[in-house]
Amino acid sequence: MRLVFAGTGAFAVPALRTLVEAGHAVTLVVTQPDRPAGRGLRLRPSPVKLAALDLGLPVFQPERVREEDAVQRLRDERPTAVVVAAYGQILPASLLELAPLKSINVHASLLPRHRGPAPIAWAILLGDRETGVTIMQMDEGVDTGPTYAQERVPIGPRETVSSLEARLAASGAGLLRRTLPEIESGRLRPVPQPGAGATRARRLTAEDGRLTPAMPADEIDRRVRALTPNPGCWIRLPQGEVKVLAGHPAADGTSRSDPLIETPAGAYVIEELQVPGGRPMSAAAWLRGRR
Repeated sequence: MRLVFAGTGAFAVPALRTLVEAGHAVTLVVTQPDRPAGRGLRLRPSPVKLAALDLGLPVFQPERVREEDAVQRLRDERPTAVVVAAYGQILPASLLELAPLKSINVHASLLPRHRGPAPIAWAILLGDRETGVTIMQMDEGVDTGPTYAQERVPIGPRETVSSLEARLAASGAGLLRRTLPEIESGRLRPVPQPGAGATRARRLTAEDGRLTPAMPADEIDRRVRALTPNPGCWIRLPQGEVKVLAGHPAADGTSRSDPLIETPAGAYVIEELQVPGGRPMSAAAWLRGRR
């Protein structure tokens, strides 16, 4: 199948590689422009751009994909379908309808739950026991289009957003590989999403990562696992403000020498942290230094 692929984040990389391995002709990879990152704010290419270059695929990086010259660039490829995964821009109607099979999206949730840009983090944040991936036909809404297929993925009790993203990315790539031939042949038709059960997975901010001792220990734990590394979780302790990188709810008998956040519903043990301008370190080492 002749395809244009649009993606940016690490979640999209296995899908891109799978399309190439399956023998599809990916004639163009569309990704976000290089962005400043790190302490030196050097321009950094997206994970998808790095993967595309490694695969020898042409890369297109429009600042705004909805601009007419960008739309025309994709139209010139004459794709059978546009495949999208974690791209980061809203596609206009002119792109959604550009190809005979339209635009097919790999979304990291069991739609209609967790529509939006941060479905993986919200699945952990809300304490879901399972999530999954959905192959869907895109429309002008935010993840509201009809679906082709879904695959369920359990969420482990100590799952982090990074570990869950990696497992969902692999699941989504495999499901995409299996469903594309069925979509092309017409054997698989998109089904409208159910009206009930829809939730919005908005983009998380630094304010969502602000921890307080008034939060239950379980909520602090979910926030740290869902928001690390970005945007991160911070708390002000008597010894100063720290970024909490890892930890767990305290079990009975936890030593009082451990760095703890006492809450109205249990205590949270900090395992790893970072002070402003410093490097990540164990919480125990930080506490010894403060003493």
